[in-house]
Amino acid sequence: MTTHFIEAEIDLTASPHELPRAIEAALQQQGDPLRWAVTAVDPVAQTAQVEAIVTATETTQTQADAVLVPLQRADCA
Repeated sequence: MTTHFIEAEIDLTASPHELPRAIEAALQQQGDPLRWAVTAVDPVAQTAQVEAIVTATETTQTQADAVLVPLQRADCA
């Protein structure tokens, strides 16, 4: 098992209540997230920069490149 530093760009156009789940889902694609933080927000592009530490086995492919993950718009009543 190894640890990796991951940077991801997350789309902010959906509900703020969905943001933590979307971040976790994006990071799960790279490994098991140990911790993460939103480090920057671009209000014009409606994106957030996320930095994370994930653990992965040798069979899990990780990449240090940015990942764009669009969120689905949630209907809130």
